[in-house]
Amino acid sequence: MHVAYLINQYPAVSHTFIRREIHALEAQGVSVDRFALRGWDSELVDPLDLEELTKTRHTLKGGLAPLLLGAMRFGLRKPGAFWKGLKLALAMSRKGARPWPFHLIYLAHACQIMDWLKGSGATHLHAHFGTNSAEIAVLVHALGGPKYSFTIHGSEVFDVPIHHALPLKVDGAEFAVTSCAYIGSQLMYNIPHKLWDKVKVVHCGLAPSAFESDPAPLPNNPVFLSVGRFSPEKGHLILLEAFAALYTDSPDARLVLAGDGQMRTEIEARIAVLGLTEVVRITGWVTSDQVREELRKARALVHPSFSEGLPVVIMEAMAERRPVVSTYIAGIPELVRPKKTGWLVPAGQIDELTAVLRDCAATTDNAMNAMGAACFERVLARHDAMTEAAKLKALFSAHSTS
Repeated sequence: MHVAYLINQYPAVSHTFIRREIHALEAQGVSVDRFALRGWDSELVDPLDLEELTKTRHTLKGGLAPLLLGAMRFGLRKPGAFWKGLKLALAMSRKGARPWPFHLIYLAHACQIMDWLKGSGATHLHAHFGTNSAEIAVLVHALGGPKYSFTIHGSEVFDVPIHHALPLKVDGAEFAVTSCAYIGSQLMYNIPHKLWDKVKVVHCGLAPSAFESDPAPLPNNPVFLSVGRFSPEKGHLILLEAFAALYTDSPDARLVLAGDGQMRTEIEARIAVLGLTEVVRITGWVTSDQVREELRKARALVHPSFSEGLPVVIMEAMAERRPVVSTYIAGIPELVRPKKTGWLVPAGQIDELTAVLRDCAATTDNAMNAMGAACFERVLARHDAMTEAAKLKALFSAHSTS
């Protein structure tokens, strides 16, 4: 079996779950071509991401001019197919978040991918994310390319769903994957009932090696870890307020923020104002191995997001037998069960997050270890990459172009 993957940016620090999915498919005998719009110049620290970079073709790497010239050449060779793609691109632009010239550029991306697919042997195109990459997959198919599918991971397409032509994308797709039941329900809400049977849940998975390590002992003092890019939806500022309140009566508590991003300056300033400079550590961007190392040194993962799908880092924490403190949003309650595998609080509530951090800090090590064991069993049952990739492989097999 030979498929092609299309991602808006790849490889990327925040897209390791896609890399794991590709590797799991390849381990099961599927050949995977990697196509992306951007990512050739990403800041990468993980050796596996650097290896993926050598395997990925980027449509924008040569700039916009050759992309547009390639589209013109395609139009001259296959005017009928190009006209069909053009009409479809303009249809998706009518209520789009971006004006029509962007959608013509998406058509140019599709023309480039058609050239790459010629003679590649790929019989199916799978896009990750329901935004521009899914639109390009639609256009590739309209130009005469293979059947397509796509995966929606988070809430990015549901903030203003009319911008993303979801009914059109799902209608033309062989199937539409969602990473959890909650995201599946939101997709179903935004497409006609007749298309619901195309919606399939395939979880993001962890590599088999994630389940092979022995349990690490809990730290002597309450060390809380937060992993994620420094962006507004991740709730770092809420976490800092709650941790500051905890620190007043637990001076041995520590907080590690693993990540980086647009809000780093603001986060650092707030740490200073709260007097936490000596007890909050920012790691910067970290590799998968470094995330695992930090998890093994922590008492619990704290992930106080405002908006999510189902974060992979929660799975990683549970595989390391670390309970999770997170919010009652999206797909998180599908994995985190209160008092069994962690704690859940309403998003944005400092007092409730503070109370839970205090509860976690005060819970006995025996009780924490019991919760950690329950974490491991639950994530192994639901998020093994090989199991989830087998589901995808079966879908590709059933729907690939002959």
